[in-house]
Amino acid sequence: MRLLLDTNVVLWMLDDPARLSRTAREALEDPANTLLVSAVSILEAAIKVSTGKLVIDYDLPEVLAELGCELLDVTRHHAWRLRTLPRIHGDPFDRLLIAQAIEEKLVLMTSDRLLADYQVPVMRA
Repeated sequence: MRLLLDTNVVLWMLDDPARLSRTAREALEDPANTLLVSAVSILEAAIKVSTGKLVIDYDLPEVLAELGCELLDVTRHHAWRLRTLPRIHGDPFDRLLIAQAIEEKLVLMTSDRLLADYQVPVMRA
């Protein structure tokens, strides 16, 4: 399974894995699954660090690479998909993750219940 990790899942996986459900932890540890982290999540974390809303004392992209996570860049197709998404969720980071999951046919792992209202497979974190 190809899992796109929501930003909160990335941070919980690295800093507080006990917050994840047992099912989510098992999926993250399963070597048969491909873990993808969007550049959108790196951007969101960087913004929160720069504004003091989040403290990360490690190089997030480097740690994710060491763990074998694949980086998913934002493409013009992902960006253009946003035009078709209903306004269920107002967060631009989450909306772009939804667009990426749709375009790339990924399962989105998240704790955000609103994201399940989109036409994308969701695994609860």
